[in-house]
Amino acid sequence: MGSQGQVGGRRLEDVPIVRDFLKVFLEDLPGIPPARPVEFQIDLVPGVVPVARAPYRLAPLEMKELAKQLQELFEKGFIRPSSLPWGAPVLFFKKKDGSFRMCINYRELNKLTVKNRYPLPRIDDLFDQLQGSNVYSKIDLRSGYHQLRVREEDIPKTTFRTRYGHYEFQ
Repeated sequence: MGSQGQVGGRRLEDVPIVRDFLKVFLEDLPGIPPARPVEFQIDLVPGVVPVARAPYRLAPLEMKELAKQLQELFEKGFIRPSSLPWGAPVLFFKKKDGSFRMCINYRELNKLTVKNRYPLPRIDDLFDQLQGSNVYSKIDLRSGYHQLRVREEDIPKTTFRTRYGHYEFQ
C-alpha cells in the first residue's frame, strides 16, 4: 500500500473486500482500544526496584515534534500524565519520508523483565512451510502497540520522561 492508500495503482477503497468492510481498515486509530481478553503485560523478576533515566537532550526540531506527538497521544487517550518512580527517555529516528518516529528507550526496564523463552522459528523452516503456496500476504502493524491495552498493574512500568513532563501508557 502506498502513502496515498493505493494498491497497484488503485485506491484501497476500490478493492471490493476493503469497500465491504471499510470500518475494519481504519486510516488512524481513534483512541484506546476496547477491553479484550488479551492485555499487554510486563512481568518482572522478583525483587526489582523501579528504574528511571533522565530525559535525553533533543534538538529543537525534535522538541517541536515531541510536543506534537505527546498532544496527539494524549488526545487519543493512549497516554496520561504520571508521577510514578519509573521512567524511560524518549528519542527520535528520522524516517525515509523525513518525518520522525518517536521511540522510548525501555532497555533498562527490559533488563528487569522475565525473559520469554519461547523459541523463534528458524527461517529455513518457515520457507519450507511456504513452498507450494499460491497466495502470500503481509501485515503492517501500524501503531501496533496502541492496539492492545496495558494490564492495569503494569501501566506504571510504561512511564516515560520528557522535558514536557512524565507520561504513562494506558
